[in-house]
Amino acid sequence: MLLRGRATPTPRQLAEVGVSVDSLTETTGARFVRAVADRGRYDLVVLACVGGAVQAMLHGMAHATGPNAPGAAGSSGVRRPVVATGYVGVVYEKLADGLLLRHGADLVLANSRYDAERFREVYTGAGADASSVTECALPFLDGEAGRQGADAPAAGPRPFTVVFAAQPSVPVSRADRMYLLRRAAGHARAHPDREVLVKLRSRPGEHTTHIEEQPYQRLAERIPGGLPANCRLVYGHMGEILDRSDLLVTVSSTAALESLHRGVPTAVLTDLGIREVLGNHHFLGSGCLVSWDQLDAGTLPEADPAWTARQGVGPWPEGTGYADAFDPARERVAALAGQERLPPLAPYYTPVTAPGYLPGILGRYGFGPHGEPLATVAETDESGLRRVVRGAVRDAARGAYRHGVQRVAPVIRRMGQL
Repeated sequence: MLLRGRATPTPRQLAEVGVSVDSLTETTGARFVRAVADRGRYDLVVLACVGGAVQAMLHGMAHATGPNAPGAAGSSGVRRPVVATGYVGVVYEKLADGLLLRHGADLVLANSRYDAERFREVYTGAGADASSVTECALPFLDGEAGRQGADAPAAGPRPFTVVFAAQPSVPVSRADRMYLLRRAAGHARAHPDREVLVKLRSRPGEHTTHIEEQPYQRLAERIPGGLPANCRLVYGHMGEILDRSDLLVTVSSTAALESLHRGVPTAVLTDLGIREVLGNHHFLGSGCLVSWDQLDAGTLPEADPAWTARQGVGPWPEGTGYADAFDPARERVAALAGQERLPPLAPYYTPVTAPGYLPGILGRYGFGPHGEPLATVAETDESGLRRVVRGAVRDAARGAYRHGVQRVAPVIRRMGQL
């Protein structure tokens, strides 16, 4: 079920990352809660959303399955699915904010020992229950760690391949993004025997959880003479691209951890400084911090094994493997799902603990201050024709929003700087 909003993935994005499902529907918060709250239909619900959406769904489910809901048994617990959430990559910003918005789930998955320790510190420091934090691993690492780049068997001769993993929101400014693209093109010109791939996450008009106001596709059109022949923009599954990569370059993308896991030399750029706003401060101590000048001169960074181990990146200890990292999560889910009734969902944020913050978050997703669904026209039963018309209007509004984000907003900002 895809939560309707600006970050709703497109069919192309889903296919690119290999999503295969039995059914696919776009839904609202209230409809989602009505569908999943019944324990008779689902044993486990995974909330793969941004923090605010997770908090809203938790409160909505808590209201729908709480002690006063149909089928509840008071102090003996309630019939509800097990609820899990977490992160899909490097957590380098809004640590406390994002974590507390995810509090209340039965499992808050941490992708490494380092993350698990930080998560527990935040919850404990806020006086919140930290027992939900469950250590596992990054969810998209493919198989065991090992050299899969230049040393991997190839179908035939191929050039040394450099991949620049672009990010939708880091850096933000047009000047900084143009600088990075120019340097990638410059690296290609300086090394005509190499292939430079600029790996993009979305096409113009598509969004991820982060808004991309300056798409690299449009910036590439402004480079005098265009990109050199050995430098091109690419899409696709990151794992497949890394299989033929010899060097991964990024500002702070989670792709760096995937690259390190595969044993591919990985460069985290310092050109724009080492700053929290960029997220590359997360890689302090990794041995991967370098500049484009150093890469142009032939530097291949070597990662520090102790740092990668704390980040949940292979190689794994002898006798263990990538799949073993998920055993604690599997065991916790099995233990909870085996219980007839579970404690009511109890997020840290409530109308008592966050009266000036929580209502705004819940309202954004169609819920009242106590998790009750708000009565709106969108939640009422609609005829087929009405659904078609509403869908067309929604798509048009979404297109206008994206146009405003990518074209109008940057112009207004530039005019404000005059």
